[in-house]
Amino acid sequence: MKNTIKRLLLFLSFFISIQLQSQVFTTSANGILKFEQSSFSKSPIATSEKNNIATITVKANTQFQTIEGFGYALTGGAAQLIDQLPVIKKNALLKEIFGKGPKDMGISYIRVSMGASDLDAHVFSYCDLLQGATDSALSHFSLSEDTLHLIPILKRVLAIQPNLKIMASPWSPPIWMKSNLNSMGGSLQKKYYATYANYFVKYIRTMQEQGIPICSITMQNEPEHGGNNPSLLMNAQEQKEFLRDFLGPLFQKENIKTEIVLFDHNADHPNYPISILDDAKAKSYAAATAFHLYLGTEAALSEVHAKYPDKKIYFTEQWTGAKSDFDGDFMWHLEHIVLGTIQNWSSVVLEWNLANDAKYAPHTPGGCTECKGAFTIQDASINRNVSYYIIAQISKYIEPGAVRTESISDDAAIKTVSFNLKNGKKALLVLNKSAAKKIVVQEGSIHLNFTMPEKSAATIIW
Repeated sequence: MKNTIKRLLLFLSFFISIQLQSQVFTTSANGILKFEQSSFSKSPIATSEKNNIATITVKANTQFQTIEGFGYALTGGAAQLIDQLPVIKKNALLKEIFGKGPKDMGISYIRVSMGASDLDAHVFSYCDLLQGATDSALSHFSLSEDTLHLIPILKRVLAIQPNLKIMASPWSPPIWMKSNLNSMGGSLQKKYYATYANYFVKYIRTMQEQGIPICSITMQNEPEHGGNNPSLLMNAQEQKEFLRDFLGPLFQKENIKTEIVLFDHNADHPNYPISILDDAKAKSYAAATAFHLYLGTEAALSEVHAKYPDKKIYFTEQWTGAKSDFDGDFMWHLEHIVLGTIQNWSSVVLEWNLANDAKYAPHTPGGCTECKGAFTIQDASINRNVSYYIIAQISKYIEPGAVRTESISDDAAIKTVSFNLKNGKKALLVLNKSAAKKIVVQEGSIHLNFTMPEKSAATIIW
C-alpha cells in the first residue's frame, strides 16, 4: 500500500512539474487546436533543424503602454439573452467569461450602450417623451429599460470580477434633443448641449447608485455614421465644443472622475481627434481616443499617439460577420485588431457584441442583421464563435497592468507583441501567417523554442 501511494505521489509530482513547464497555448485557424497547451524547450536548436526557423528577439527593458483590458460590448441584446438562461447555466457562463480560473476567459473591460444600441430589441433613451414634448430639466430621466436585463447582469458580473472596467457609449440622445427629431442621424441641437451634458452626469451617478461604476465614456458611437438605428452625427467641431464648453466643465464641477474618450470611430480619420486635442482647453478634459477599424489602418493610432503621447489610445469595436469563416476572421482580427492595435499604442482591445441568437438577434429595426457575437445563445444552448477565440487568446493570459515591451521578428510571416506581466513573468503573443514553423525566442540570456502549426496563434509565458 505504501509503495502504491509513493508511486502515485511521484506521478502527481511529475505531472504537476510538466504542467508548470507547459507555457505555450496555441489556437489554429482551422479550429482543430483551441488553447492547446504544450511545452517549449530551452535546448539549443540542432544544426539539422535550422531550416524554416523564425527568431523573435524580446527586449524586456524597452517598455511602452500599460494594458488596461480586453473584452467585448455587452449590448442590451446580449444581456437579454444571457439573462434568460437557466440560473446554473447563466452563472457558469458569466464565470467563464469574467472569471480568472484556468478555464476562464478573464475578460477585464467591457463596453455598454447609454440607451439603446442597434443590438437592442428596440430603440429607447433614458428620457423618452410624447411627440412634441421636451424636458430640459431631465425630470423624466430613468434607467428603467436597463433594469430589465443589463443592470442585473452587470451586478452578477461585478460580483465575479470587481475590478472590471466599464465604458459607456451613446448611440443617440433622446430624439427631442435632435435636429431631425428621429432616432437615426440628425445632430444634437446646440440649445440642448448643457442638457445633454447633464444627461451624462445623471447616467453615471444613477449607475453608481446601482453599484455599477462607469470607468469611461465616449461622447458618441461612430459620430460620422448617421445611417444606423439609433445614431447621431457629431462632427469634430461639434464634439470639441460639446466637450470644451459643456461636458468637460460639468464633469469637473460635479467631481465626476469618469474618463472622457474622443471619437469612437474609424481609423481613416485620425484628424478628427487630433483637431479636438489641438484645442488646449478641450484637450485638458480628454483622457483618450477610441478607434474602430472598418476603414483605415491601425497605423492611424500611432499618428494620434505621436502628436499627443500624453493621451491614451483605446480600440473599442470590430465585428465578426455571419458570412465570414473562422479561418479568415481569426487570422485577420489577431493580426490587425489584437496585435496591430497594441503595437500602435492601444491599451484596450474590445471586439463587438458578446452574444446574439441563431438569427443574429436581438437588433433594432435597421440595426445590424449579420453581427456575430462571441457566443450564440439559443434558448438554453450556448455555442462559442470565432470572436471568443480571438479575444481569449490574449485575455486568458495577459492581465491588466501588463506592460508592452519590444519584440522583433526576423520573419515577415511572424507577427508578435510582448509583455512584462505584473507577476514578474514575460509573455509573448505570436501569429504565424504561413506554414508550420519552428520559433526561437531570445530574451537576454534566455533562449526558448517551440513549433507553431500553420496559420495559428500562440501565447508563450516564461
